[in-house]
Amino acid sequence: MTSTSDTPVIAARDLAKSYGKLRALDGVSFTVGAGRIVGLIGPNGAGKTTALKAILGLAQFEGELSVLGRNPSVARDALMQDVCFIADVAVLPKWLRVSQALDYVAGVHPRFDRARAEGFLRTTDIRMKSRVRELSKGMVTQLHLALILAIDARLLVLDEPTLGLDLLFRRQFYDTLLNDYFDKDRTILLTTHQVEEIENLLTDVLFIQHGRIVLDSAVESLGERYRQLLCAPDQLERARALHPFYSREVFGRTALFFEGRPDAELAPFGELRTPSIADLFVAKMQGANP
Repeated sequence: MTSTSDTPVIAARDLAKSYGKLRALDGVSFTVGAGRIVGLIGPNGAGKTTALKAILGLAQFEGELSVLGRNPSVARDALMQDVCFIADVAVLPKWLRVSQALDYVAGVHPRFDRARAEGFLRTTDIRMKSRVRELSKGMVTQLHLALILAIDARLLVLDEPTLGLDLLFRRQFYDTLLNDYFDKDRTILLTTHQVEEIENLLTDVLFIQHGRIVLDSAVESLGERYRQLLCAPDQLERARALHPFYSREVFGRTALFFEGRPDAELAPFGELRTPSIADLFVAKMQGANP
């Protein structure tokens, strides 16, 4: 992936992790450059959460891993000064008041900007005197976001941050996240199942399947490597001879997915497009023989 810095924010080499006989990570290698928004995308059980736990110093691993120049296994306390994390499960105590949540984070994190958090909360329906148990799931997520974005962290890690939220809350969440990204020098690594909603935010994608990285690319480079051909029925047999790695039916026509084929070779057989990240994800994960 391209980077705005010579030193990557995350550098993993031959990362491996097993749970008994299950190989959750199987020789994973990748880098995340500074200032990027990276989507770590894969099906359930692919290894996404295990990779994030290793990055956050929450799981031991084999291989080499550097996060902001530190080994998260031995320097987690120092690393957490520069890293923030939002998971898909709310962990705030139900009895806690919103104001007390701000008090707590202000007391434990030297880079917490309370005024910034309060300013964000004023744009919501959340009240300082409310207890967590009185908030909807969407409001709890907004509270998490207010706490996290008010910390001047270099790396923001999001694990399914909008899971279970309705469309309105999901859209607001990502709009707020993107605005904050442009206001500060942050790097963002996120996982989600809702690929269609985030693909316009991403600068880079990592596809993971069965504990292995199957695609590592800047979004702007995808069109140079992957093409989707909407093929007319009378050209289908000839197009298949070029060995697409995946195919599916689209409104009476067949969409063929190719890697590394030049446009001049494909264009005579139909309409060429750059596949969306969501379509490319399905194609890479299913890998059906066309």
